[in-house]
Amino acid sequence: MALRSNENSAGAWAFLIGVILAVVIGLSTSSFLSIESITKYSSQIYAILIILGFFVGFSINVGGKDSQSFLLAGAILVVVSKFGMESVVGSLIGIGIGSTVSSTFAALLALFVPATIIVALKTVFSLAKV
Repeated sequence: MALRSNENSAGAWAFLIGVILAVVIGLSTSSFLSIESITKYSSQIYAILIILGFFVGFSINVGGKDSQSFLLAGAILVVVSKFGMESVVGSLIGIGIGSTVSSTFAALLALFVPATIIVALKTVFSLAKV
């Protein structure tokens, strides 16, 4: 029987819920698949994504090599989502899903940016031994 660590359990669940919520809000706020009630409360849902991002950043206990991996993956996700959000609208506009992909990337950014910033700050402070 393998023992599992519960130290990152809350952060992992918050991250999973945030990703699912980001994809749902991204898909539902576009014209492709519009859900009226979610579109109406999209600003509140984005605020929830940002709060979940801060919670994930504070609750995930990353140290050493794990923090480098998280920061590298987080930075790649943020950069690719931002550039993808801008370039996808023009290239997929003929198909009609450009706004869907762009709004999904924007929702993912609302989750990943705070989490990456908090982990980066935690890593810098641990390196400085403050």
